Amino acid sequence: MGKNTFGKTMPRALSQNLKIMGEQIMLARKRRHLSMQDIADRATVTRLTVSKVEHGDPTVSMGIYARVLFALNLEKDITLLAADDALGRQLQDAELLRK
Repeated sequence: MGKNTFGKTMPRALSQNLKIMGEQIMLARKRRHLSMQDIADRATVTRLTVSKVEHGDPTVSMGIYARVLFALNLEKDITLLAADDALGRQLQDAELLRK
């Protein structure tokens, strides 16, 4: 396993992004008029876990977030993560220009 580069605290920006993602998941659930228990049943997790997801809890595994998104029919959104790698493209372009 790789070395933990963050220590025991999560960078504020990352924590805020998780909270935003949790809020977006909660809004998606509410727009569908589904309860937390409905999502828990569909995702085969507990209601408490759904609550943690909706609060952006960083201790919840990525797999659980994926199952909750699947329960909301939003699983394709997972493929958008890191899809637009602007920094990677800039680095690649700079390298290609040097050749």
